[in-house]
Amino acid sequence: MEALSRPAARHEVDGLGARSMAAIEVRGLRKVYGEVTAVDGIDLTVEQGEVVALLGPNGAGKTTTVEVLEGYRPRDGGTVTVLGHDPGTGGRAFREHIGVVLQDAGFEDSFTPRELLRLHAGYYPHPRPVAEVISLTGLEEKADARVRTLSGGQRRRLDLALGIVGDPDVIFLDEPTTGFDPSARRRAWGLVESLRDLGATILLTTHYLDEAEHLADRVVVIDHGRIVAQGTPDELSAAAGAATVISFRLPTGLEADDLPALGLERRVAGSVVEVRTETPTADVAELAAWALGRGDELEALTLTRPSLEDVYLDLVGEAGDGEPRNGESGNGEPGGAAGAAGAAARGRAAS
Repeated sequence: MEALSRPAARHEVDGLGARSMAAIEVRGLRKVYGEVTAVDGIDLTVEQGEVVALLGPNGAGKTTTVEVLEGYRPRDGGTVTVLGHDPGTGGRAFREHIGVVLQDAGFEDSFTPRELLRLHAGYYPHPRPVAEVISLTGLEEKADARVRTLSGGQRRRLDLALGIVGDPDVIFLDEPTTGFDPSARRRAWGLVESLRDLGATILLTTHYLDEAEHLADRVVVIDHGRIVAQGTPDELSAAAGAATVISFRLPTGLEADDLPALGLERRVAGSVVEVRTETPTADVAELAAWALGRGDELEALTLTRPSLEDVYLDLVGEAGDGEPRNGESGNGEPGGAAGAAGAAARGRAAS
């Protein structure tokens, strides 16, 4: 992937003030649909240059939260500032400095990606070169094809291209790599990392836990409209008390009862033993000393620390089954189609 460069003109956001000010500040955010509270008192701070991932089951309130921060959806309570502005009243001075990638955007099928990018670049004071954006998002072969001929993955790349063409200071990515093949996902990750290296602030929602673990400086888990945990993946693991697993194959002729007392819990499946422990270093040392003392080799010995997926499932259970929660359809409004207004949402920079 070619190197990403910042256009010569530096961004200045009216009202942003000192560079130490947080890029996003949310206090007590609430959003209600009829009798259903979709977002219930969220507090969130995102520092400048930080990449934060919002995780949670469908309908947990992630997309609604992001849409309020974008200025696309009005809030029913709380205070919100993005780049020093209230998104609901920020106007063009605010919108020129944000980029939006929705879950599903609507395009005019008769345009080409190059034409759409040129159009959207015109909404911003210091856009990226269209050719650079086409290359960064892997659209070279389809740059001059009609949008109607693009595959789902290629349309998603166009979503991403339109979200970054304005060289925004804050980028909202709602499920940015849905529909991507593994190669395209990795390329998109590289792009996000390049944008972060240039100082962009990125708030993303994703169902891919490996994506959050790879990209995010901090992970925020939302369930039933509330933040249930936040921190780095390592911090979340420690706070959740998730145990490390020591796994190995029993030496021939031995039973599990012959092992020393280890860890919190022991499971045996055939000749394979798994030990859950909160003190992996001490338990591995004791196990190794026991095996060496007997002259035995512990085959298939592994130490597996809890993944973000383990912690996530610990926090929200098996709720991430695709069923809407809190009255949401999973795209931010009850039974609606927020993505159908995708082009209009990005194009509000011109209003």
